[in-house]
Amino acid sequence: MSVVYITTPIYYVNGAPHLGHLYTTVAADAFARWHRLAGNEVRFLTGTDEHGQKVEKSAREAGITPQAQADKNSALFRDLFVSLDISNDDFIRTTEERHKRVVTEVWQRMEANGDLYLGKYEGWYSQGDEAYFDEGELVDGRAPSGHPVTWMVEESWFFRLSKYADRLKAHLEAHPEFLRPETRFNEVMRFIEQGLNDISVSRTNFTWGIPVPGQPGHVIYVWVDALTNYISALGGPGAPDFEKFWPKVVHFLGKDIIRFHAVFWPCFLMSAGLPLPERLFAHGWWTVDGQKMGKSFGNAIAPDRLAGLHGHDALRYFLLREGVFGSDCTYSDKAFADRVNGDLANDWGNLASRTLGMLAKYEGGVVPERGEADREDDGVRATYEGARANLIQAMDELAFQRALGAVWELVHVANKYVDTTAPWVLARDPARKARLREVLYTLCEALRIVGIWSLPFLPEKAATLLDRLGVPTDARTLAHTATWGRLAPGTRTQPGDGLFPRIEKVVETTVEAPKSNAPKAPPPKAMTAPTAAAPEGLVRFEDFARLTLKTARVLTAERHPNADRLLVLGLDAGEDAPRTVCAGIAQAYAPEALVGQTVVLLANLEPRKIRGIASNGMLLAAGEGETLRLVTVPGDLPPGTSIG
Repeated sequence: MSVVYITTPIYYVNGAPHLGHLYTTVAADAFARWHRLAGNEVRFLTGTDEHGQKVEKSAREAGITPQAQADKNSALFRDLFVSLDISNDDFIRTTEERHKRVVTEVWQRMEANGDLYLGKYEGWYSQGDEAYFDEGELVDGRAPSGHPVTWMVEESWFFRLSKYADRLKAHLEAHPEFLRPETRFNEVMRFIEQGLNDISVSRTNFTWGIPVPGQPGHVIYVWVDALTNYISALGGPGAPDFEKFWPKVVHFLGKDIIRFHAVFWPCFLMSAGLPLPERLFAHGWWTVDGQKMGKSFGNAIAPDRLAGLHGHDALRYFLLREGVFGSDCTYSDKAFADRVNGDLANDWGNLASRTLGMLAKYEGGVVPERGEADREDDGVRATYEGARANLIQAMDELAFQRALGAVWELVHVANKYVDTTAPWVLARDPARKARLREVLYTLCEALRIVGIWSLPFLPEKAATLLDRLGVPTDARTLAHTATWGRLAPGTRTQPGDGLFPRIEKVVETTVEAPKSNAPKAPPPKAMTAPTAAAPEGLVRFEDFARLTLKTARVLTAERHPNADRLLVLGLDAGEDAPRTVCAGIAQAYAPEALVGQTVVLLANLEPRKIRGIASNGMLLAAGEGETLRLVTVPGDLPPGTSIG
């Protein structure tokens, strides 16, 4: 057993939480649950950042004290996380005495090391970021975040950041895993290579903060204050929890605060004589209509409303599956509904309902003894083995979308197994009783493994599923999925209602975005085949402008029974149900080589029958005959991602 310390950034209390805040927390929570599932000892921290000029200003405008403002808004975050069953072990507030004590100690350590000096600061200050920016860093006269800046002159304590530039660069070069994804690592390296300037670490233009020791009128800069929460929550240097968990930590953070975490924080720690954290992961933003989500942009989405409408597991799943963790993601109510209806209701929930329902009907709800095996069973077990390896690798890399894709590999294959084995047909033939029992056992075992694997992502529904399947609490670990066949025959199960109800009506009012006067583009129309006026095999420009291209993952592939050159593919295109597409690629591809590939689908062609099989779409490819090659895209892109 190993130990792991997992943190979110602490959230600023100048407003209510929105979907962007929850994204980081859900990702960290899934990672914490995964490590507990693996048998590791976990410490999971979140909390609120409660000092600074913005809090003081908003409290004054509200006619209350800064402490009252902090108490009120910190409670919003804490209550949200409790309501969504976030499994944090601690919730730190920077107004707590345990935090103030460690911040003061870190300051004194840096001062004793000769890294603090008094001077005067002149520069562009962004109140929204609580940060100063050089002239060259401004974008159209604003901070890189988009917040306005003002010219400030004040007496300040400075930190000798420049002193640690070479040491920090050497650490990053020796430990490329320190900061992921790679794009953020490269961004930080470029910033360091441009030269690090000493930074202001105290303020005199407000009073709501931790006082600088021995310097009346100065408060400690919010980033020295806020970043220290990661060690103050452990009791600070020398405390038992600090010695146990630090620096075995993974910091989860948004890309907008990467400089503070990947440059300032390690330099503060080096100055204080403390070890550097092991890993940082900077994810992207949630956007609405291409704009970052946030209160200041008027487009924040209330996560408690979404969770209240559709359940917190559905919300968790959408956040972790819809986009690549590390890149920007786009929210829409339709995308949310498509994920719930397609992945959760149709795939995951349907597998659970079908399996437990058939078991109740044909075996009285009792897991049967093993029966007559067939090669169809081998395919399910082979998928399980590959999916388990993919899941473990993806979680180690914090690739949550890929991890869920690995779980769904088994979900898809198990659902197909139901269709190909047809237990309802076997049940009509007494001579096939042994075969029926093997099929039902295989489905129950696949469902047990899917349930355990889903616990970090769908903690409520996965636990309900495992309860219905009769899996004991102490058998819900990753180790219990290492071997196929651990579900005990004779286990009594219990069917129940559908675990994920479909969203029949998409709610269009979850976004608090400002109204736009721009005309709304009409939805793409279904395309027909090229008209007679167009050369054969070509599409006219006006038709080309209406193409809808999106990614699709190959779930199944087999040869067309009536055409040697055709393959029949089952595709996950991010829709309610898989698509069937007939593609003339049999000369270039063996069917088994395509399963799991992510291809590009021309999605808005009218369906048509090809040699007796309905085909719904077309795949993009280049070449011909044996040299033909499909256009494929990285597997990190989710099915249904628009291309254009």
